[in-house]
Amino acid sequence: MPHPEPPQDETDLGASAPLPAVHYAEQALLGALLLQPHRLESVSTLTSEHFGDPAHSALFAAMHTVPPPVAEVHRMEPVWLNAVLATARREAAALNASYLHMLVDACPWPQHAAAYARMIRAGHARRTLRMHAQRLAQATTDTTGPDPAAATLTETDTLTGFLDDLAGQFPPHPGSLPRTPLPPPLPRDRGEPVLSEERLLLAAATARPHEVTTMRWLQADDFALPLHGALFASLTTLAHRGDPVDPVTVLWEAQHRGLLATGLTPADLMALVSAPAGSPEYWGERVLRRALLAHAHLAALRIQAFTDDPANSPHQLITGSRRALAELTAVRARWQRALAPPAPPPRPPSPRAPAAARAGPPHVAGLPVSSAQRVTR
Repeated sequence: MPHPEPPQDETDLGASAPLPAVHYAEQALLGALLLQPHRLESVSTLTSEHFGDPAHSALFAAMHTVPPPVAEVHRMEPVWLNAVLATARREAAALNASYLHMLVDACPWPQHAAAYARMIRAGHARRTLRMHAQRLAQATTDTTGPDPAAATLTETDTLTGFLDDLAGQFPPHPGSLPRTPLPPPLPRDRGEPVLSEERLLLAAATARPHEVTTMRWLQADDFALPLHGALFASLTTLAHRGDPVDPVTVLWEAQHRGLLATGLTPADLMALVSAPAGSPEYWGERVLRRALLAHAHLAALRIQAFTDDPANSPHQLITGSRRALAELTAVRARWQRALAPPAPPPRPPSPRAPAAARAGPPHVAGLPVSSAQRVTR
């Protein structure tokens, strides 16, 4: 998240909007390094990209660009400070000498520079995680690309990889579950195109129930309209039992499941499953694709909620984000099964060659084997 340019004096700082706690950690670290440049070695894992304030990032980069000063000279002359300021102003023109003095005053203890650096890395992790979550949410609603599902899964992989990297940077600790209230699921799109495709799936499944038995990758919760999901569950129950499937038998099964209590009349239900068009697999993939995008969007919103809560530590962000992605991972596995090519039919077993005759003593016609053995002696 970008922050305003550094204020010209303390009064400007008080007049601006409240800044996050990491902003003051950035100020404290920069003040420590301005006072004691040799401490740059203790924060070698930090880069200018970790800073949220662009002016702070420019200052930190300038400290690595300008050769370090001699300690005795630095205590007597501001030569290094002036060079750092001049270099940083190429990227942040609002910087001035008074702000550098304010940074020095903002540092409680230069010896705590490493602790300030850890806070800055944590702040950068929070901002970057939120950025990945926002990109994931955007991918789920972007209809300009050729394949929104593929783009969504690509962003999911990027976010998951970032979480894995964070897990190696921030060790776990007790009480790592975030307590942030989760946003509720967004209402599913129930426009006429969506509901029409679900109705076509139900009719096609009724006409071709043998294909439904191979569609274990589709579940009732994937439907935008719960009634359609319940009807699909009725269909699959009949198909897996090997019972006859037609509009009448579907009506009977739906009645036992209490679906007629929703206000749906028997005639309406039979009409709903009596006009097949296309294959069940085709319409089922479209239903599952929308469910995949809906789960990804919800996971992105939940991760953003975690990053918006400043009480969450980096490890809490990692744990909460992984849990938010768990349901998406399950739907993704079903999506991959739906797209997998059908398994080739099993090959018939090759005919076995006749067993070779077992070697033994010669057989004399008319005599048993034991006698033939005696004759050969």
